[in-house]
Amino acid sequence: MIKTKIYGDTLKEQLLASKQDRLHRFLMADGNVRGAVIHGTRMVNEMRANHETGILETLALGHAYLAAGLMSASLKGRDRLGFKIDCSGPIKGLWVEANGYGEIRGYLKQVPIPVASPPDSFDLAPFFGAGFLSVTKYLEDAKQPFVGKVMLEFGTIAKDLANYYLTSEQIPTAFNLSIKFDKKGAVSGAGGLFLQVMPGAKEVLARNLEKMVFQLPSIGAVFSEKPDPEQLIADAFGPLSPRFIGDHRVEFMCHCNEDQIQSLLNVLPRKDLEEIRDNGPFPVNLRCHHCNTHYGFNRREIGRIYKQRFSNN
Repeated sequence: MIKTKIYGDTLKEQLLASKQDRLHRFLMADGNVRGAVIHGTRMVNEMRANHETGILETLALGHAYLAAGLMSASLKGRDRLGFKIDCSGPIKGLWVEANGYGEIRGYLKQVPIPVASPPDSFDLAPFFGAGFLSVTKYLEDAKQPFVGKVMLEFGTIAKDLANYYLTSEQIPTAFNLSIKFDKKGAVSGAGGLFLQVMPGAKEVLARNLEKMVFQLPSIGAVFSEKPDPEQLIADAFGPLSPRFIGDHRVEFMCHCNEDQIQSLLNVLPRKDLEEIRDNGPFPVNLRCHHCNTHYGFNRREIGRIYKQRFSNN
Protein backbone atom coordinates (compact mmCIF):
# COMPACT_ATOMS: atom_id res chain seq x y z
CA MET A 1 0.00 0.00 0.00
CA ILE A 2 1.15 3.51 -0.79
CA LYS A 3 -0.64 5.87 1.58
CA THR A 4 -1.18 9.48 0.62
CA LYS A 5 0.66 11.56 3.22
CA ILE A 6 -1.62 14.28 4.51
CA TYR A 7 -0.23 14.51 8.05
CA GLY A 8 3.45 15.15 7.30
CA ASP A 9 6.33 13.21 5.82
CA THR A 10 8.22 12.13 8.92
CA LEU A 11 7.45 9.16 11.15
CA LYS A 12 7.11 11.48 14.15
CA GLU A 13 4.48 13.58 12.40
CA GLN A 14 2.56 10.47 11.38
CA LEU A 15 2.63 9.00 14.90
CA LEU A 16 1.42 12.25 16.46
CA ALA A 17 -1.46 12.41 14.00
CA SER A 18 -2.48 8.80 14.63
CA LYS A 19 -2.35 9.04 18.43
CA GLN A 20 -6.04 9.84 18.89
CA ASP A 21 -7.46 7.27 16.46
CA ARG A 22 -8.45 4.40 18.76
CA LEU A 23 -11.21 1.93 19.52
CA HIS A 24 -12.28 1.89 23.18
CA ARG A 25 -14.25 -1.04 24.65
CA PHE A 26 -16.42 -0.74 27.73
CA LEU A 27 -19.14 -2.38 29.85
CA MET A 28 -22.14 -0.73 31.52
CA ALA A 29 -25.09 -1.58 33.75
CA ASP A 30 -23.25 -4.29 35.71
CA GLY A 31 -22.11 -6.00 32.52
CA ASN A 32 -25.57 -6.09 30.93
CA VAL A 33 -24.47 -3.74 28.17
CA ARG A 34 -21.26 -3.94 26.19
CA GLY A 35 -20.06 -1.27 23.86
CA ALA A 36 -17.30 0.32 21.86
CA VAL A 37 -16.58 3.87 20.81
CA ILE A 38 -14.26 4.76 17.95
CA HIS A 39 -12.36 7.94 17.17
CA GLY A 40 -11.44 7.75 13.49
CA THR A 41 -10.87 11.26 12.17
CA ARG A 42 -7.40 10.56 10.80
CA MET A 43 -8.50 7.20 9.38
CA VAL A 44 -11.38 8.76 7.44
CA ASN A 45 -9.20 11.58 6.15
CA GLU A 46 -6.52 9.17 4.94
CA MET A 47 -9.16 6.95 3.33
CA ARG A 48 -10.56 9.99 1.59
CA ALA A 49 -7.16 11.08 0.31
CA ASN A 50 -6.29 7.65 -1.11
CA HIS A 51 -9.70 7.00 -2.66
CA GLU A 52 -10.01 10.60 -3.89
CA THR A 53 -13.61 10.90 -2.72
CA GLY A 54 -15.93 13.88 -2.53
CA ILE A 55 -18.18 14.73 0.40
CA LEU A 56 -20.96 12.26 -0.48
CA GLU A 57 -18.56 9.38 -1.11
CA THR A 58 -16.57 10.19 2.03
CA LEU A 59 -19.75 10.13 4.08
CA ALA A 60 -20.86 6.73 2.75
CA LEU A 61 -17.48 5.00 2.84
CA GLY A 62 -16.42 6.75 6.05
CA HIS A 63 -19.52 5.46 7.85
CA ALA A 64 -18.64 1.97 6.63
CA TYR A 65 -15.05 2.26 7.91
CA LEU A 66 -16.25 3.44 11.33
CA ALA A 67 -18.82 0.63 11.50
CA ALA A 68 -16.28 -2.04 10.57
CA GLY A 69 -13.94 -0.73 13.24
CA LEU A 70 -16.67 -0.96 15.86
CA MET A 71 -17.67 -4.45 14.75
CA SER A 72 -14.06 -5.59 15.13
CA ALA A 73 -14.11 -4.87 18.89
CA SER A 74 -14.51 -8.58 19.71
CA LEU A 75 -11.86 -9.82 17.26
CA LYS A 76 -8.57 -11.30 18.42
CA GLY A 77 -5.24 -11.91 16.75
CA ARG A 78 -5.67 -12.74 13.08
CA ASP A 79 -9.46 -12.71 13.16
CA ARG A 80 -11.10 -10.45 10.62
CA LEU A 81 -14.54 -9.55 9.39
CA GLY A 82 -16.06 -7.73 6.50
CA PHE A 83 -19.42 -6.48 5.43
CA LYS A 84 -20.74 -5.96 1.94
CA ILE A 85 -23.67 -4.03 0.56
CA ASP A 86 -25.07 -4.75 -2.89
CA CYS A 87 -27.79 -2.31 -3.85
CA SER A 88 -29.80 -0.83 -6.70
CA GLY A 89 -29.11 2.83 -5.89
CA PRO A 90 -26.39 5.06 -7.35
CA ILE A 91 -23.85 3.87 -4.76
CA LYS A 92 -24.15 0.33 -6.24
CA GLY A 93 -22.53 -1.12 -3.13
CA LEU A 94 -19.44 -1.26 -0.97
CA TRP A 95 -17.10 -3.66 0.79
CA VAL A 96 -15.17 -2.94 3.99
CA GLU A 97 -12.94 -5.23 6.07
CA ALA A 98 -11.37 -4.92 9.54
CA ASN A 99 -9.04 -7.21 11.48
CA GLY A 100 -8.13 -7.78 15.11
CA TYR A 101 -5.21 -5.35 14.85
CA GLY A 102 -7.48 -2.41 14.07
CA GLU A 103 -6.57 -2.21 10.39
CA ILE A 104 -9.45 -1.23 8.11
CA ARG A 105 -9.72 -1.08 4.34
CA GLY A 106 -12.49 -1.06 1.75
CA TYR A 107 -14.03 0.64 -1.26
CA LEU A 108 -17.16 1.94 -2.89
CA LYS A 109 -18.31 0.27 -6.10
CA GLN A 110 -19.18 3.62 -7.67
CA VAL A 111 -16.88 6.66 -7.44
CA PRO A 112 -18.00 9.31 -7.96
CA ILE A 113 -21.59 8.60 -6.97
CA PRO A 114 -23.74 9.99 -9.80
CA VAL A 115 -26.23 12.61 -8.65
CA ALA A 116 -28.67 14.64 -10.71
CA SER A 117 -28.38 17.63 -8.39
CA PRO A 118 -26.62 18.44 -5.10
CA PRO A 119 -28.32 16.51 -2.24
CA ASP A 120 -30.44 18.52 0.20
CA SER A 121 -29.21 16.55 3.22
CA PHE A 122 -26.80 13.86 4.37
CA ASP A 123 -29.53 11.20 4.18
CA LEU A 124 -27.93 8.36 2.23
CA ALA A 125 -31.05 6.18 1.92
CA PRO A 126 -31.91 7.36 -1.63
CA PHE A 127 -28.39 6.49 -2.77
CA PHE A 128 -28.58 2.90 -1.50
CA GLY A 129 -32.04 1.88 -2.67
CA ALA A 130 -33.01 -1.79 -2.41
CA GLY A 131 -30.46 -4.50 -1.81
CA PHE A 132 -28.72 -6.78 0.65
CA LEU A 133 -26.19 -6.49 3.46
CA SER A 134 -23.97 -9.46 4.24
CA VAL A 135 -21.44 -9.91 7.05
CA THR A 136 -18.57 -12.40 6.86
CA LYS A 137 -16.44 -13.37 9.85
CA TYR A 138 -13.08 -15.09 9.35
CA LEU A 139 -12.12 -16.48 12.75
CA GLU A 140 -8.68 -18.03 13.10
CA ASP A 141 -9.88 -21.15 14.94
CA ALA A 142 -12.94 -21.73 12.71
CA LYS A 143 -12.87 -24.25 9.87
CA GLN A 144 -14.82 -21.98 7.57
CA PRO A 145 -16.07 -18.38 7.56
CA PHE A 146 -19.45 -17.46 9.02
CA VAL A 147 -21.73 -15.55 6.64
CA GLY A 148 -24.99 -13.78 7.49
CA LYS A 149 -27.21 -11.84 5.11
CA VAL A 150 -30.24 -9.55 5.43
CA MET A 151 -32.20 -7.28 3.13
CA LEU A 152 -31.61 -3.55 3.35
CA GLU A 153 -34.51 -2.15 5.35
CA PHE A 154 -33.47 1.44 6.06
CA GLY A 155 -30.80 2.54 3.60
CA THR A 156 -28.46 3.67 6.37
CA ILE A 157 -25.45 1.65 7.44
CA ALA A 158 -26.08 2.18 11.15
CA LYS A 159 -29.70 1.02 11.14
CA ASP A 160 -29.19 -1.82 8.68
CA LEU A 161 -26.26 -3.22 10.68
CA ALA A 162 -28.36 -3.01 13.85
CA ASN A 163 -31.09 -4.92 12.01
CA TYR A 164 -28.52 -7.52 10.93
CA TYR A 165 -27.45 -8.21 14.52
CA LEU A 166 -31.05 -8.42 15.70
CA THR A 167 -32.12 -10.67 12.82
CA SER A 168 -29.08 -12.92 12.38
CA GLU A 169 -27.61 -13.03 15.88
CA GLN A 170 -30.67 -12.12 18.01
CA ILE A 171 -28.74 -9.39 19.85
CA PRO A 172 -30.35 -5.96 20.34
CA THR A 173 -27.75 -3.58 18.94
CA ALA A 174 -27.37 0.12 18.27
CA PHE A 175 -24.89 1.95 16.01
CA ASN A 176 -24.23 5.66 15.86
CA LEU A 177 -21.93 6.78 13.03
CA SER A 178 -20.98 10.39 12.52
CA ILE A 179 -18.72 12.49 10.31
CA LYS A 180 -18.40 16.26 10.69
CA PHE A 181 -17.38 18.42 7.73
CA ASP A 182 -16.14 21.96 8.17
CA LYS A 183 -17.26 24.90 6.02
CA LYS A 184 -14.66 24.02 3.39
CA GLY A 185 -15.84 20.40 3.13
CA ALA A 186 -12.91 18.88 5.05
CA VAL A 187 -13.47 16.16 7.66
CA SER A 188 -12.93 17.77 11.07
CA GLY A 189 -14.31 14.94 13.22
CA ALA A 190 -15.31 11.30 12.74
CA GLY A 191 -16.45 8.72 15.25
CA GLY A 192 -19.02 6.13 16.15
CA LEU A 193 -20.66 4.13 18.90
CA PHE A 194 -21.66 0.46 19.16
CA LEU A 195 -23.88 -0.91 21.95
CA GLN A 196 -25.30 -4.38 22.62
CA VAL A 197 -27.74 -5.46 25.32
CA MET A 198 -26.72 -8.83 26.73
CA PRO A 199 -29.14 -11.78 27.04
CA GLY A 200 -31.09 -11.71 30.29
CA ALA A 201 -31.03 -7.92 30.66
CA LYS A 202 -34.30 -6.32 31.78
CA GLU A 203 -36.50 -4.62 29.18
CA VAL A 204 -36.48 -1.37 31.12
CA LEU A 205 -32.71 -1.21 30.63
CA ALA A 206 -33.11 -1.47 26.87
CA ARG A 207 -35.73 1.29 26.88
CA ASN A 208 -33.59 3.60 28.98
CA LEU A 209 -30.58 2.90 26.78
CA GLU A 210 -32.58 3.74 23.66
CA LYS A 211 -33.49 7.14 25.16
CA MET A 212 -29.86 7.86 26.02
CA VAL A 213 -28.70 6.97 22.50
CA PHE A 214 -31.40 9.20 21.01
CA GLN A 215 -30.14 12.13 23.10
CA LEU A 216 -26.50 11.73 22.05
CA PRO A 217 -24.90 14.76 20.44
CA SER A 218 -23.26 14.41 17.03
CA ILE A 219 -20.16 12.32 17.74
CA GLY A 220 -18.33 13.79 14.77
CA ALA A 221 -19.05 17.30 15.99
CA VAL A 222 -17.90 16.43 19.53
CA PHE A 223 -14.65 14.91 18.26
CA SER A 224 -13.98 17.91 16.02
CA GLU A 225 -13.78 20.07 19.16
CA LYS A 226 -12.75 17.75 22.00
CA PRO A 227 -11.59 14.29 20.87
CA ASP A 228 -12.07 12.42 24.15
CA PRO A 229 -14.09 9.20 23.63
CA GLU A 230 -14.03 8.17 27.28
CA GLN A 231 -15.42 11.51 28.38
CA LEU A 232 -18.15 11.29 25.74
CA ILE A 233 -19.30 7.93 27.14
CA ALA A 234 -19.09 9.15 30.74
CA ASP A 235 -21.22 12.20 29.93
CA ALA A 236 -23.82 10.29 27.91
CA PHE A 237 -24.17 7.13 30.01
CA GLY A 238 -23.05 8.15 33.49
CA PRO A 239 -26.09 6.63 35.28
CA LEU A 240 -25.13 3.20 33.86
CA SER A 241 -21.60 3.40 35.34
CA PRO A 242 -19.55 2.71 32.19
CA ARG A 243 -16.26 0.92 32.79
CA PHE A 244 -13.58 0.85 30.11
CA ILE A 245 -11.86 -2.49 29.63
CA GLY A 246 -9.39 -1.88 26.83
CA ASP A 247 -8.44 0.08 23.73
CA HIS A 248 -6.29 -0.25 20.64
CA ARG A 249 -5.37 1.73 17.56
CA VAL A 250 -7.44 1.90 14.39
CA GLU A 251 -5.93 2.74 11.05
CA PHE A 252 -6.63 2.86 7.35
CA MET A 253 -4.30 0.09 6.24
CA CYS A 254 -4.02 -2.35 3.35
CA HIS A 255 -1.21 -4.90 2.96
CA CYS A 256 -1.23 -4.98 -0.82
CA ASN A 257 2.12 -4.79 -2.59
CA GLU A 258 3.54 -4.85 -6.09
CA ASP A 259 4.03 -8.63 -6.09
CA GLN A 260 0.37 -9.23 -5.25
CA ILE A 261 -0.80 -6.87 -7.98
CA GLN A 262 1.63 -8.43 -10.46
CA SER A 263 -0.09 -11.76 -9.84
CA LEU A 264 -3.04 -10.37 -11.83
CA LEU A 265 -0.78 -10.15 -14.86
CA ASN A 266 0.55 -13.63 -14.20
CA VAL A 267 -2.85 -15.19 -14.85
CA LEU A 268 -3.61 -13.38 -18.10
CA PRO A 269 -3.88 -15.56 -21.23
CA ARG A 270 -0.76 -15.52 -23.40
CA LYS A 271 -2.48 -13.65 -26.21
CA ASP A 272 -3.60 -10.84 -23.90
CA LEU A 273 -0.19 -10.50 -22.27
CA GLU A 274 1.46 -10.39 -25.72
CA GLU A 275 -0.91 -7.58 -26.72
CA ILE A 276 0.04 -5.59 -23.63
CA ARG A 277 3.77 -6.29 -24.14
CA ASP A 278 3.70 -5.16 -27.75
CA ASN A 279 1.24 -2.27 -27.63
CA GLY A 280 1.01 -1.02 -24.04
CA PRO A 281 0.07 1.70 -23.23
CA PHE A 282 2.91 2.10 -20.76
CA PRO A 283 3.13 2.18 -17.92
CA VAL A 284 0.45 -0.46 -17.39
CA ASN A 285 -1.40 0.82 -14.34
CA LEU A 286 -3.19 -1.60 -12.02
CA ARG A 287 -4.76 -0.62 -8.72
CA CYS A 288 -5.85 -2.25 -5.50
CA HIS A 289 -9.58 -1.75 -5.03
CA HIS A 290 -9.30 -1.80 -1.24
CA CYS A 291 -6.97 1.20 -0.90
CA ASN A 292 -6.79 2.66 -4.44
CA THR A 293 -3.00 2.33 -4.57
CA HIS A 294 -1.79 2.39 -8.17
CA TYR A 295 1.06 0.16 -9.33
CA GLY A 296 2.73 0.85 -12.66
CA PHE A 297 4.61 -1.66 -14.85
CA ASN A 298 6.85 -0.40 -17.66
CA ARG A 299 7.61 -2.13 -20.96
CA ARG A 300 10.70 -3.90 -19.60
CA GLU A 301 8.80 -5.28 -16.59
CA ILE A 302 5.97 -6.55 -18.78
CA GLY A 303 8.54 -8.19 -21.05
CA ARG A 304 10.17 -9.86 -18.04
CA ILE A 305 6.81 -11.19 -16.81
CA TYR A 306 6.06 -12.57 -20.26
CA LYS A 307 9.48 -14.20 -20.55
CA GLN A 308 9.22 -15.82 -17.12
CA ARG A 309 5.89 -17.36 -18.01
CA PHE A 310 6.41 -18.47 -21.58
CA SER A 311 10.18 -18.77 -22.21
CA ASN A 312 9.98 -22.59 -22.09
CA ASN A 313 6.93 -22.87 -24.36
